[in-house]
Amino acid sequence: MIESFTTERLSLQPWQPDEAEAVLDLYSRWEVMRYLGANPQVLTDLDQAAAKIAGWLAFPGPLHGVWAIRVDGRPIGTALLKVLPLSGGAQPSGITEVGWHLHPDFWGHGYATEAASRLLDHAWAHGLDRVVAVTYPQNAASQAVCGRLGMAARGLTDQYYDVTSALFEITAPARPSELSSPASQA
Repeated sequence: MIESFTTERLSLQPWQPDEAEAVLDLYSRWEVMRYLGANPQVLTDLDQAAAKIAGWLAFPGPLHGVWAIRVDGRPIGTALLKVLPLSGGAQPSGITEVGWHLHPDFWGHGYATEAASRLLDHAWAHGLDRVVAVTYPQNAASQAVCGRLGMAARGLTDQYYDVTSALFEITAPARPSELSSPASQA
């Protein structure tokens, strides 16, 4: 099961089947879709939006999932924590990515950073040591979010999604037991 989370201003909850109109509104916009996948395409009808929600709800959790980012209960975007697919066939890479897609009306308010930061805390709580993000090289806004999250730029890669991406990485903070272990005192 996919957990729900809250932050100071947001809630992160699984998308619901009755929210197809909100998903269609978000993913029918070229400014949202232009940096998603090798062949970006906007959604054009409610059936496509409903299918997208059904796919997201198929994530078993508890670690990986796709969440609606909500402000005052209203969905304003999507946050995700999932295994990156390798290029050339979409086989799973074994590497977890964090991602976000926001409605343009909500760009520039720090919501992507706040949602992704909460999902990184979730990843660390589940024992992950490393999470990555991939962006189109020209997607400066998402790269800025990566920077605010403390992610390090690792250059360009064509290993994921059949597209050349800028790769960003963050590692888990040291756990208290690691800080006091004999190895850390050497």
